[in-house]
Amino acid sequence: MKDLKRLLHYLGPYRKDLFLGAFLVFVETGFELFIPLIMADIIDVGIVNHDVPYILYKGVQMGICALLSLVTGLLYARYAARAAYGFGARLREAEYEKIQQYSFSNLDHFETSSLVTRMTTDVTVIQNAVNGGLRPMVRGPSILILGVGLSFWMNAKLSLVFFVITPLLAVVLFFILRKVSPMYGKLQKAMDRLNDVVQEGVTAIRAVKAFVRGDYEEEKFQSVNKELMQTSEKTFHYAVLNLPAFQFTMYAATVLIMWFGGNMIASGGLQVGDLTGFLSYVLQVMNSLMMISNVFLLLTRSLASAKRISEVLDEVPELSAPEHPVTQVADGSIDFENVSFKYHKDAQEYALSGVSFHISPGQTVGIIGGTGSAKTTLVQLIPRLYDVSGGRVLVGGRDVREYDPKALREAVGIVLQKNVLFPGTVRENLLWGNKQADDPTIWKACEDACADEFLKRMPKGLDTDLGQGGVNVSGGQKQRLCIARALLKHPKVLIFDDSTSAVDTATEGKIRAAIARQKDVTKLIIAQRITSVMDTDMIVILEDGHIHAVGTHDELLACDTIYQEIYASQMKGAEE
Repeated sequence: MKDLKRLLHYLGPYRKDLFLGAFLVFVETGFELFIPLIMADIIDVGIVNHDVPYILYKGVQMGICALLSLVTGLLYARYAARAAYGFGARLREAEYEKIQQYSFSNLDHFETSSLVTRMTTDVTVIQNAVNGGLRPMVRGPSILILGVGLSFWMNAKLSLVFFVITPLLAVVLFFILRKVSPMYGKLQKAMDRLNDVVQEGVTAIRAVKAFVRGDYEEEKFQSVNKELMQTSEKTFHYAVLNLPAFQFTMYAATVLIMWFGGNMIASGGLQVGDLTGFLSYVLQVMNSLMMISNVFLLLTRSLASAKRISEVLDEVPELSAPEHPVTQVADGSIDFENVSFKYHKDAQEYALSGVSFHISPGQTVGIIGGTGSAKTTLVQLIPRLYDVSGGRVLVGGRDVREYDPKALREAVGIVLQKNVLFPGTVRENLLWGNKQADDPTIWKACEDACADEFLKRMPKGLDTDLGQGGVNVSGGQKQRLCIARALLKHPKVLIFDDSTSAVDTATEGKIRAAIARQKDVTKLIIAQRITSVMDTDMIVILEDGHIHAVGTHDELLACDTIYQEIYASQMKGAEE
């Protein structure tokens, strides 16, 4: 319950709409509860005495109450909708803002599909609970209290029926909620799994078609879809049991009141109009109890979703700025001082262990090693995408943990191993590197990255639409655009994580030459091809998370067996 209370703080400016909506429901309920009293007077006074003017007078009163009830109900709908959808929008915004603060290690705690579900389905559940639950939450108790009070005022003996019926309904509702409550959490997890399969299938649709695995993907989707269906059926099978239980008790109460009330009319202890009005109150009270039960069901499901949303909001970013952060990076020097790192605190082995080396400002450093040797892990510590488990990483002579993360990452440009382009035009994607860049600056970066070669052939040039994730360009073209985007940052440190693997050798040579001309920038190049790093100032060879050797191309070729083997295998293939 505390999760739901905490989320209500995000109502913000919509709090007044919520309270105004609740007040309007209370007023609407009051008008409706006057109608049975007026109806009783019409029967007992107007009809019995054949007083038509009195009947018309009371009829007008009843019409006014009904009209006012309608107006207040419509106003409630407006304010409740504003409160619910405004609340939902603020919740989604808060979640998205929180996710932007996450480090890579925080993101490892959640699956992407789960985060999507928590920002969509779970927020919608909370939103619907406010929109659909506010009315019965206010109306139910109001009718219950006022209806029972007026029933006692009309006839105290008949009102004793409520003391028999209400405990029975409470027991039924308790067992239903006890059964359904844990099922809602399972339902949302089933939704996570469905979204996960849909996301994977749509993202990898080209690979699915290339390997003719459509049938397999359909079977996988059918499996999770069936699981969601069965979970939903089981959950709502128990949730709807409150309806027959309430209908049974409602009709039982009506029969009992008609029996005892008829006897009281026959003995002269009760008038027909009073019994009619009393039955109206009974039906309203029973409906109010049903509303309250539905509120409990909505609340129970909302609690499951509120807990999932709170998990996102309560996640503490593992990387945060210090109290007095450094906001300027002096130069591009990099130092690794006995650095160790593992992705999870409880992991048995380190991904990096005992890494120490120094890179001077403006140097070009090549990093090579076998698959899984932690090359990408090493460079991710420089812009502090992860924090070291032991030792220190220094940039510009300062520990990266002393910097404001934004300032540090502004000074470090990185071209990721997995190229990422966003929907939109080429210009919109390149401006991620520098929002103020004009067209000549953009074209210069494209020229250095050899992206101008294909952009000039496109009719719209920089205004060419890349499509979803850059589907309108090839893999090599994606890499060159990502390189141009990084160059536009004018960083002090530039990292290329195997970012020319899809580019031909001649184009790669042009890119290397353009990058080499940037003398004031420290360059780190992760590569599989030895030709990509053989002209660098220093080469670092990683093996199983340890530094195997450090040196220039000539030094390593003369004395390091691993480098000799790599060189021999690749250059022999090139010669052949």
